[in-house]
Amino acid sequence: MDILLRIKSLIVRRQYRFTVKAADEMELDDLNEEDVLESILGAIRISKTLRSTVRQGERLYVIESRSYQGKLIYSKGTIRREEGQDIYYIFVSAKRSRFSE
Repeated sequence: MDILLRIKSLIVRRQYRFTVKAADEMELDDLNEEDVLESILGAIRISKTLRSTVRQGERLYVIESRSYQGKLIYSKGTIRREEGQDIYYIFVSAKRSRFSE
């Protein structure tokens, strides 16, 4: 399965978690969980894939896409196995429009 489709499927099945850092960044940028989830569900591609510097072999997926209200949102996350199921962890989440629009 394509990795973006896999991420979207995890979100639809509510198999995702926001880290504390992502929650803090959302608050600073006046975003809520729905904004971030909408941007991921509406994404047409993964902007880039990075290798984690913390966990060997872990890949981080960067997604830049708009929410349904048109907010350009940057998110970074990874898929981890937890209690026998995949979970999408969202590490970074920020509104990029103040920088890129």
